[in-house]
Order: sequence, then C-alpha cells, then structure tokens
Amino acid sequence: MTFDLEEQEKLDALKDWWKRYGNWVTGALAILIIGAAGAQWWRYQQHEKSAQAAVIYGALQLGLQANQPKVIKDDAATIVAKYPGTPYASRAALISASSSIQAGDTKTAETQLRWVIDHTSEDGIKQLAVLRLAAVLLEQKDPAGALKLLDAPYNEAFAARFNDLKGDALVQQSKIAEARASYKIALEKIDAQSPYRKYIEVKLDALGGEPK
Repeated sequence: MTFDLEEQEKLDALKDWWKRYGNWVTGALAILIIGAAGAQWWRYQQHEKSAQAAVIYGALQLGLQANQPKVIKDDAATIVAKYPGTPYASRAALISASSSIQAGDTKTAETQLRWVIDHTSEDGIKQLAVLRLAAVLLEQKDPAGALKLLDAPYNEAFAARFNDLKGDALVQQSKIAEARASYKIALEKIDAQSPYRKYIEVKLDALGGEPK
C-alpha cells in the first residue's frame, strides 16, 4: 500500500509539472524539430544553388574559350545576382573583370573587382582582386587609390606582385626613392626563374637602382 501511495504521489507530481510546463516543453521541442528541418532545408537549398551556379559557370567558361565577352559578362552578372553566396560568384566576377579590362572597359572592371573584394570569403581570391583593381586604378592614373588597396595585408605568395605595383604607384607620385625600395622588395620576393623578374629589373634600373 505504501508503494502504491508513493507511486501515486510521483504520478500526481508529474501530472502537475506537465500541466505547468507541458506547453513550454512541447513548444521547445517543436522549435528544435522545426529548426532541424529548417537547417536541412537550408543545406538542400544551398546545394541546389551551388549546382545551378555551376551550370552557368560552365557556360561562362565556354564563352571564355570562344572569346565571347557578352556571354562572359551576362553569365557572370547572373551568377552574382542570383547566387552571390556560392564560390562561383567571385570567380565569375574575376573572369568578367578580366574580359572587361581586355575590352578597355576599366570602369566596369572596377565595379566587378570591388564586388569581389567586398563579398568573397576566400583570402586568395580577394588578394587577386586587389591586385587586379590596383592595376586598373594605376591605368586610370589613381596611384593614391592603388596604394590604399596595396597597403592591406597580403599572403607571401603575392608579395612580389604587391610590391611591384606599389613601386608603379609610387613612380606615378614621383616618389622615386620609395618606388626603388618597393621594386627591390619585389625582386627579393619573386622566384629567380620567373620571366617577370626581368621586367622588374628593367623598371628598377630605369630609376637608377641596382637590380639583384
């Protein structure tokens, strides 16, 4: 009898607890279930978006091989507009920017490269966009803008190119001693077998520096 009474007391206590907190528990479980389902749906959607972006990116690559600037520009614009969160977006914008530069449309290239810099989460892609944009700004005779970009941190793999472009920007500002120093750093960082090395040596020599 004592056992039955204890069990009944436990049951009554459980019923009372459920009456007080049951709705909250049910709601919490519902939130967890909905959240898990939502996360699953989000992953599915992201996979779908990435797959769709990949198809368009493939078409863009074909346009690149066939030298079709309009196809490149249109496909890149579609990927950037519809699938900005995919890795294809920044790559498509980079390719389109290069195509714009070849066509002499540096303003469009600048817009595309700034988009990459502002949106990509990949350091290598971002730094490549910085280098290309700095070169565009130098072509537009904006050395201050180029230097502002080039003063950002960079990976060692890009050290030679960063310092080479810094040298170009400083030459445009008539800061010859500083330009010479940047070219020397570029020579220190560039691979000894790189065909681009000779080009930097020529620029340094033109400033009265001693190529290494």
